[in-house]
Amino acid sequence: MIGPGQTAVAAPVKLAIEGVSKTFHTRHGSVHALENVNLQIREGEFVCVVGPSGCGKTTLLNIIAGLETPDTGRVLADGKPVTGAGSDRLVLFQEPALFPWLDVMGNVLFGLKLKPNLTAKERREVAEFYLRLVGLEKFMHANIHELSGGMKQRVALARALAPNPRVLLMDEPFGSLDALTREQLYGDLQAIWQKRPKTIVFVTHNVREAACLGDRVVLLSARPGRVRGQFHIPLPRPRDINSVEVARHSAEIIHALKPHLTPDTEAVAGE
Repeated sequence: MIGPGQTAVAAPVKLAIEGVSKTFHTRHGSVHALENVNLQIREGEFVCVVGPSGCGKTTLLNIIAGLETPDTGRVLADGKPVTGAGSDRLVLFQEPALFPWLDVMGNVLFGLKLKPNLTAKERREVAEFYLRLVGLEKFMHANIHELSGGMKQRVALARALAPNPRVLLMDEPFGSLDALTREQLYGDLQAIWQKRPKTIVFVTHNVREAACLGDRVVLLSARPGRVRGQFHIPLPRPRDINSVEVARHSAEIIHALKPHLTPDTEAVAGE
């Protein structure tokens, strides 16, 4: 609690995106994905990036991860230029990408290969901790094909969290799930983030989802993606995606986005 005469100390900047632009050249022509994107994300902040389909959201995430190189500009992580992929920045994709020949425990242990300093016993203890955190302690030895879509995504989340990355990058991780499973995972993700705070960058085209999860929502324009607005969501957690307050914030963001939509872009979902 902040006492009289005191002010809150801002968390340090974890990620700095400075003047990032990116164009892809294909045999069918050039695609200008991003244009002069500038953004700062602070330690422990949950930032959601929204925008119409094809606006460069995933490209931006891949550049932060070090999987793509910007044509101009740079990304700094803890003040150091990102020059490639690193264990400090892990990506959770829409598809869980689990190994079907490994059971649940084996998949999470595989992620811990990024921590070669741990003993086998310590790795198992870490894996068990994160499987309990995502509510899968009873399914440690289940085969992947025996799990539902939501359970597979929980395994993928545990595998991403287990190496203790400084930044978790999430690319529409709930996009392929049914509505009821998504709503349950919204609550689970908020609870996990509160227990084990991480800097999270979460890409989605669903504005209501962004307003439910994020501390801040960054709005990108239609291609080429540019930052067109930022919205702070000062709602207490846990948040219900169906609440009136979340709906009010998502309506504000959609209203700001509409002038930047073009006929060849999809409307941003407000479900």
